[in-house]
Formats: sequence, structure tokens, C-alpha cells
Amino acid sequence: MDSSREFVKDVKRVIVKVGTAVVTRADGRLAVGRVGALCEQLKELNSQGYEVILVASGAVGVGIQRLRYRRLVNSSLDDLQKPQIELDSKACAAVGQSSLMALYDTLFSQLDVTASQLLVTNSDFRNPDFRMQLSETVGSLLDLRVIPIFNENDAISTRDHPNEDSSGIFCDNDSLATLLALELKADLLVLLSDVEGLYNAPPNKPHAELIHTYVKEKHEGEITFGDKSKVGRGGMTAKVKAANQAADAGTPTVITSGYATDNIIKVLQGQRVGTLFHKDAHSWTLVKEIGAREMAVAARECSRRLQALPSKDRRKILLDIADALEANESLIKVENEVDVAAAQEAGYDKSLLSRLTLKPGKISGLAKSIRMLADMKEPIGHVLSRMELADGLILEKTSCPMGVLLVVFEARPDALVQIASLAIRSGNGLLLKGGKEANRSNAILHKVITEAIPDTVGEKLIGLVTTREQIPDLLKLDDVIDLVIPRGSNKLVSQIKDSTKIPVLGHADGICHVYIDKSANMKMAKHIVLDAKTDYPAACNAMETLLVHKDFLSNGGFNKLVTELQRKGVTLHGGPRASALLNISQVNSFHHEYNSMACTVEIVDDVHSAIDHIHRHGSSHTDCIITEDSKIAEIFLLQVDSAAVFHNASTRFCDGARFGLGAEVGISTSRIHARGPVGVEGLLTSRWILKGNGHIVDGDEGVIYTHKSLALQS
Repeated sequence: MDSSREFVKDVKRVIVKVGTAVVTRADGRLAVGRVGALCEQLKELNSQGYEVILVASGAVGVGIQRLRYRRLVNSSLDDLQKPQIELDSKACAAVGQSSLMALYDTLFSQLDVTASQLLVTNSDFRNPDFRMQLSETVGSLLDLRVIPIFNENDAISTRDHPNEDSSGIFCDNDSLATLLALELKADLLVLLSDVEGLYNAPPNKPHAELIHTYVKEKHEGEITFGDKSKVGRGGMTAKVKAANQAADAGTPTVITSGYATDNIIKVLQGQRVGTLFHKDAHSWTLVKEIGAREMAVAARECSRRLQALPSKDRRKILLDIADALEANESLIKVENEVDVAAAQEAGYDKSLLSRLTLKPGKISGLAKSIRMLADMKEPIGHVLSRMELADGLILEKTSCPMGVLLVVFEARPDALVQIASLAIRSGNGLLLKGGKEANRSNAILHKVITEAIPDTVGEKLIGLVTTREQIPDLLKLDDVIDLVIPRGSNKLVSQIKDSTKIPVLGHADGICHVYIDKSANMKMAKHIVLDAKTDYPAACNAMETLLVHKDFLSNGGFNKLVTELQRKGVTLHGGPRASALLNISQVNSFHHEYNSMACTVEIVDDVHSAIDHIHRHGSSHTDCIITEDSKIAEIFLLQVDSAAVFHNASTRFCDGARFGLGAEVGISTSRIHARGPVGVEGLLTSRWILKGNGHIVDGDEGVIYTHKSLALQS
């Protein structure tokens, strides 16, 4: 659920206003399919216990169609050749109202729902007794699960023409819906339109973006509205005015499309559809944030200022961040404890709680890692190669930042610190989206880090994305964002890859294997396996599958290893061979990441069988062989096609800090660019710098190419 829509959990009474443009087609006839879909949604809400009230438009339009047809049927040829007198709009309203209600009654009857009609006029609301009676009648209807259908009684309206604006209590069905929302104390008002909601520009313009939450202080005066509706009295201007009035009086309002078959349901599920108007919107962090494009552009501009700084100044930023983290450790701890308590109350599993918790010493450890990064050799502008193309024409290949990174990561607050420090060290702008379970931890860490960034660079260098619903907008910005790094489930990575043109770097699963060869040292095997599985089972580099050479089973130490794993609390599952041998449950799939105190065990014939198993069921993350046979080890190290392959060492060593990278933005199993733990180097690309002295190509005439490699300058 979008954080800005959490109020829907307390909604009981809903008013839905459907505009003329929704219930009628372009030719003025009723759009029966859309009306039917509307009725089905209202029936669903009614059955779920919501109190549903409908404000319906379209009576005049329907009446015009019927009376035109009736006049045509009753006219002679001579009559038709005479100038046609405009139909009386109030007569059209009277005829159309009964037809419209007949349609609703028929459709609702098919859905086993009872509807009632209430026609009101502007002058009715001037009578206090009428208002009181209206509230009582509607209350009785709702208690009986009847859906009241309201419309202005245009046939006897005091206006000369139904399409004429009035300075009265209400002037169209949008303002009537607002009036009813306040009179009947509705918890939510939904205004259905022929577009998705309110846009920052005409919806048909290519760069028009939907405004998910309207903030009067921000959007009023910035948006230009088009003409009024051609089929009704309102249009978007009337809807925005009505929505603002309702929201200011305490009734949240959503403007959304009535063409979709399930938008009302989505609104009440808390999904981010349409445009929300809420009296507290101006105070929400969400609506204070800049839009997706503006956020990404700001990060790029700040990154360019960061790159322009001398190396010592960039280093100082990291040192200041390390100091700030330690200075604010107690505050960070308080916010993290709130997140952990909420996660425990919500019943999250131990692996998530383990990742979420900032254990004692974690902040000082992070600060130490940042200082290590600061002391690294300057990575930006490093000359990778030099070549003389021709006499006096020197070509250099140099390292440079990617530009702007978008990193989506799990509920792991320490990852935010690592990623942010790596981005600063590599000169990149950064947009971060962490797991919702760590919202408070991420917010305080982001605040501490960005406040340590000097104004000469700008705190917008690192943007914090607060809701999942903002991600699709960011993934469209392939002209501004240069690399996406997802850290999460296979589903998350796949969704991101399928939703963007931006290059994606990362890994989906961490299905790491340890293979014990027949020549393995039993004591060593025990230490490595226990460490790989139990040191931090929630980590992506923890062992998930243990492969054992069939001849190793004769070694009495294997049974001791199994017993020790179980004694440590590890639940063992087996492949077909191991499950029968050890009398443990058989797995349905070898491609499974437990992230907990559990693992799969299987027996293999030899190193080649182990390699084949890893290739068929692994995730190309980290795989290890334990053996005393150097030739067997070389076969494994050369043939296993994973990002990291180890001999006689725990898979837990696959980590940016342990690799001496200072920190890691994630682990990549890609075959291009960076592989394994991605540190500063993985966040850099290269640029060519050519230095000449008036050289021109001129058809290559007179240019003598030497292509001579030159030594790198210190």
C-alpha cells in the first residue's frame, strides 16, 4: 500500500461521482459497458461492507438522444426540412433522468443489488430540515445495503439552463458530490473522469506526467486547464475545485479514470492510481520530494560538481560522513529499533530481522569502512592506457564515473551507507530505494549522510526514493539514469529488467555451493562448511547446497559433519541420493535459496558431476571446492562459471570489504562489466582523451600513424 494512501484502511462511507464523459459515448449515447463495469465495482464494495453512494451524471445527454429520436419519428418530411428548434434542456433532463435510472436499476438488479433515486436541487439545501431529513434517509438506505443514486433535478432547477453556472450552493454534479460528502460525512470521495487524473500538462502532450498527490501550494497556478467538458457542465477545472473543497473540509478525494474497470477498487486497496487530494498533503515528506526526472537530473548536476572537486575535498566528504555516523549513532539506533520492533510485530522471518538490525558495533564498522574508502588511491581520472597515434598526437584512456545510479535494495540499512559512500568515492549521483521495513532507519541514515555533503556539491547528490510506486517513473529515465542495481529477490530483479531500457547490474539469487572432494581434509571441511552455512545464513554468500563426493561417505567424519550441522540448528534437506542415505526430506528443487538455517545436501560421483550440478542448479554467485588434490582444484576453479570460485575457503569471503574494496554496492553475476562484489571500480566507466597540436584527418593524407604504446605517467 502506498504510504500516502494508508488512510483508506479507515474508510467506511464512499461517495463515487461519475461524469457525463464516462457514462456516454462520443455520439451522446449511453456507454452501457462502462456503466456496467461501474455497477460491478459498486456491488463489490457493497458486498465488502462499504457504504456506497453514487452521484450520477448524464441525464440531459440521454434525454437529448431520446427526444431527438422521438421528434424524428413524429416529423413529416416537410418538418425535417424546416430549421430545427433546439430541444428544451429541462425536458431533456426529465426524460433522460428516468432512462438513466432505469438502466442503473436493471444493471444493479442483475447483480442482486438494490438502488434508490434521490433528486435534489440547489434550493433544497437552503432548508435545514431538508438537510436533516436527507441524512436520516440516506442512513436508513445504507443500513439496508441500498445504494443511493443522487442527481440534480435539472428538470425543475432554478437555473434558466442546466449548463449554466450558478453562484448557488452547488453548480454541477462535481460540487454536488462535494456537498454530499460533507453533509453525509463521507470518508472518501472518488471523482471519475475520462483521464487517469490530473496532469502537469495537457494529457495528450508527450511529457505530461500524472500528479499522484496534489499539493495546492505547489501545483496551484502551475497547471493550465483546458476547455470545459463538451458533454457536461464540469471538466477538470470543476473536479479540481470540488476535490480541493472536499479535501480542505476533511474528506480525502481521488480523481481517477472511469474508463478502467477496477480503479475504484484499486483506490480502496490503497494503490497509487489517480490524483489524491488530502488536507495534510502539504506536510507529507512524499509530496515535498521532487519528481522522478527532477530528482535524477539534480543527482547528475550534483555529481558533476563532485567530480570537479580536488581529490582531497572528495576524500574529506567521506571522512565527514564517517564522523557524522559515529556522532549520531544513538539517534540511528533509536530509529532502527522502531523498525525492528514493527517488523517483529508484523511477523517477519528471522532472516529479514537479521538483515534489518543494526547490531552493536555496526555503525563504527561502517565508519571504518568509509575511512578505508577515503584512503584508497584516487579512482577518478586514472589513466588506464596511453598511446601515440601519430607524432605529437597522444590518446589516453581514463577512468570516469558512470553518472547516475539507481539502486533498489532489501531491508538492510547498512547497505544504504555502503552504497552511498561508494557512489561518492566514484563520483556518481545516486538514487536509493530501500525496503519499506527499514523506512525509519533509511531516513535517518540518509539525513545524516546528506547533511555532511557540502553545499558546493549539494545534498541532492543522493536522493532517497520513499515509495515503490516511484520506481516505474524512474525506470523510464534512460536518458538521465545510467545504471540500475537491484538487490533483492529473483522476482524484483526480473521485474526491473523487464521494465527498463537502462542497463541492469546485479544478481537474483545467491545459491552458493560447497563441494567436498574425496581428498578433502575432514577437519578443514568441517570448519569451512559450518562457517559458510551458520556464520550469517541470511547473507547471499552463505552456503545453500552441500555437495559431497560419494567416496567421502566412507570417511567417518562425514556423519560427524552432518551431526554438527544439525546440532547447530541447521535443517537438512536432501537430493534423491542424500535423502535416502540420511533419512531427511527430499527437496522439490535444487534451485532454492533458504537464507536461513537450512541447506540442501546431495551426493555426487566426482568433481565433474559437481561442476555439472552447479551449472544446472546454481546462480553463478559463489562456489567452493574443498580438496587436497591440486589438479582437481584446478579443474574446479577453471570450469565453474561463477562470479567467484574458491578453493579451501568459505563462501562468506565473497564480500566487498573482505576483498579489500572498502565496501560493495552489491554482487554481480553478469557476464559484462563488473562481476562478483562491485566496489568503486565497478561503478566507473572510461573516456578517451586525445591531445594534439592542430592535427586534422584530411582524408588521412600526410598523417603517419605510429600507434605506439606509451608508459603510464605516475
